[in-house]
Amino acid sequence: MREFIYYSRTAPTSGSYVKQDLMKSGRLDIAIHSVIAAFFLSHKMRDDVKLHLCFAGMPDPPKHLELKPVLEGQTGVDKIYLSKKNVEGVIKRMLYKYREGERTEVYPGYWIEKKGFLKVAEELANAGKSLYILDSRGEDIRTAKIKKNPVFVLGDHRGLPSKEAKRLKKLCTPVSIGKKTYFASQTIAIVNNEIDRREEAGEL
Repeated sequence: MREFIYYSRTAPTSGSYVKQDLMKSGRLDIAIHSVIAAFFLSHKMRDDVKLHLCFAGMPDPPKHLELKPVLEGQTGVDKIYLSKKNVEGVIKRMLYKYREGERTEVYPGYWIEKKGFLKVAEELANAGKSLYILDSRGEDIRTAKIKKNPVFVLGDHRGLPSKEAKRLKKLCTPVSIGKKTYFASQTIAIVNNEIDRREEAGEL
């Protein structure tokens, strides 16, 4: 199992703030592409990924959306049907279903609560997880030592806020996918590929 924490300082924190133009909805399009990169393979869904979407946009930040889709069982009962076309609708529904002071399971394996991304990272670190932050100045991910069940942290097009990033770096090992800047979704796909290859080689 590998996990990703994706942080967006602009993604909406209420379903009513999700507009038809996703680029004008706090760049929710980036989060949607990240969901697709995290879970979708050709003709199948991954069962080895958990994704944490941490939104800090208007009107009620922060929100933590945790996605670990249930893939077994009857659709509509034990699981929901997730496709590339309905990711926006799933996220919007999750935001609408938030209840103050509660951690709510909107669909099987889809949770929402009010929690900042630094708190999410700290809780995973305290649970014994090994955290890695995507940083162009970090060690190349192809040569870096990656422990089992890793957690990778990355930001949106505006990056991570500097104050939180300084604290976060105390919890994380910086790793790089190269000197060029990739989209968040492309970064997730590259990291997924690297972990896949290590698992196939018995290195994780």
